[in-house]
Amino acid sequence: MLHVNDLTFRIEGRTLFDQATFALPAKAKMGLVGRNGTGKSTLFRLIRGELSSETGEARVLKGARLGWVAQEAPGGDETLMEVVLAADTERAALLHESETATDPNRIAEIQTRLADIDAHSAEARAGSILSGLGFSGVDQQRACREFSGGWRMRVALAATLFARPDLLLLDEPTNYLDLEGVMWLQSYLKAFPGAVLIISHDRDLLNGAVQRIAHLKDAKISVYEGGYDDFEKALREKQRLQMKLLEKQDAQRRHLQSFVDRFKAKASKAKQAQSRVKMLERMQPVATIVDDPVSPFDFPSPQRRMAPPIVRMENLQAGYEPGKPVLRDINLRIDPDDRIGILGRNGAGKSTLAKLLSDRLAPMDGFLRKHKKLQIAFFAQHQIEHLSPDVSAYQHVIERMPDATEAQRRSRLARFGLPGDRQETPAKSLSGGEKARLLFNLITFDGPHMLILDEPTNHLDMDSRNELIQAINAYEGAVILISHDRYLIEACVDRLWVVGDGKVLPYEDDIETYRLSLIGRAGKDTPKKKTLATDEKSIARRSAADQRKALKPLRDAITKWEKEAERLRGVLEVIDKGLATPGLYEKDPQTATDLQIKRAKAVELIDAAEEKWLEAEEQLEQAQQDN
Repeated sequence: MLHVNDLTFRIEGRTLFDQATFALPAKAKMGLVGRNGTGKSTLFRLIRGELSSETGEARVLKGARLGWVAQEAPGGDETLMEVVLAADTERAALLHESETATDPNRIAEIQTRLADIDAHSAEARAGSILSGLGFSGVDQQRACREFSGGWRMRVALAATLFARPDLLLLDEPTNYLDLEGVMWLQSYLKAFPGAVLIISHDRDLLNGAVQRIAHLKDAKISVYEGGYDDFEKALREKQRLQMKLLEKQDAQRRHLQSFVDRFKAKASKAKQAQSRVKMLERMQPVATIVDDPVSPFDFPSPQRRMAPPIVRMENLQAGYEPGKPVLRDINLRIDPDDRIGILGRNGAGKSTLAKLLSDRLAPMDGFLRKHKKLQIAFFAQHQIEHLSPDVSAYQHVIERMPDATEAQRRSRLARFGLPGDRQETPAKSLSGGEKARLLFNLITFDGPHMLILDEPTNHLDMDSRNELIQAINAYEGAVILISHDRYLIEACVDRLWVVGDGKVLPYEDDIETYRLSLIGRAGKDTPKKKTLATDEKSIARRSAADQRKALKPLRDAITKWEKEAERLRGVLEVIDKGLATPGLYEKDPQTATDLQIKRAKAVELIDAAEEKWLEAEEQLEQAQQDN
């Protein structure tokens, strides 16, 4: 269905593809993975013919119909059903022609073709797709313009699926879906009759919907059999074998070099030594595939622990129109170390709950109590677009660190994965992942007591998602997590709340049982099947909590000595201003002498505080490595 042969493509002097080659058979399902910025979306543009390669080609089978989701979501007066039905252009054209055709032979041909493409069940099929993506029967008859951008993107996805192309290209299709929508899409793609090439960082989707993984790295594409977990396992094994080969080659190189060094000066051995020099020159280095390190996330923990609960809700109601609450009768609490995952369909009220907890929405009725000094950090996708587009990442940080040195500001950005060359880039020119990292940096600046994360992974690649999991588990405050990424939820949360039918209720089982209940397959044997995996994740979460507790004294020490050094630098600054007083040494030499003595003492104390700070940092790093 698709042949990519010796494809080479450069953009702005950067090589994205260097003689890349792979093939996608008809009806095969393949995931395309790789770090952000490696060229995955560019490959789709090359396949669609929107870009031309320098050499080689990306060739689709002749006569095959290509399908992809348009960037602009439909937003006119047409109903959702009308938009989806219109996507099958052949059906639409045949129906239009049938209204005016008079030739009996042509009429017969039209009807035969309509039967072949199952045109008469089109509305039922379109309705099924829309329903799977979260639209009720009433919604399907509403105009597109009545829906928000995220919901209209679902309509665009539904239209693409309905058209049933021979080759379907999907670029991050889960970004606008909830967990239920992701589950439905996974099932739909498994049964899809055509070939599928899908860019995604959703582990569940890549494990359940594809049979091959194409890995884009270093401008090359390698294909692995199986889903994403199989790919990771194969990649680790490949890395292990190559490292083993590298070690063997290094040992051989050292042996040859030792012979040369020992005998090159001896005439009787000169010929053999020269032979080994040539062997060393001919020895090809092993190309190891050790991954480039991905920048971590670093969420500062709250400086002081608050007494539980930090949030209490009693008979709470929330909504946007008087008399029409979206959520009602909420009776829940949040403790300082809670890890809570919020589940429910899009539109059920998950984001309303997040806005309520983050003070972006006032309660309509009931009681909402928060600790008076509670600091909350709120991350939501729409906030990324509110970054000042023409302001660089460095300038954003200056506003939060007005008294810091340039080195301190740049160090802060580097800790969140924005290296020097990207720190001066205007926000509008940063990638989605870089914007997300900048936003994470800004909202967690002061060490909040609670993180509210609403779909935090949409712009992050798989490696960055893993780093986000590590950061969430290391953070010592409360976490409220809304995500369609089941792997993220399983790895980070201890408790679940389900939003639905205007209620927010605790869910006493785990997310796997919740998933199975949605697809109607939860049965008596299910809990036994999922217990081992669930227990492993529970143990991992408890281990992360124990690690946070064990490392807390070291983190506290770092904070203590960092503050002490900062305080002493302030003292030193006051002393230096005093010493800079004009005529001080002539008019008041005793004061000048006293200030000099105090200055020397302040410098000594700063050095001692910084030494303690450095020791605590090193002890923390060592403890983290040991764990």
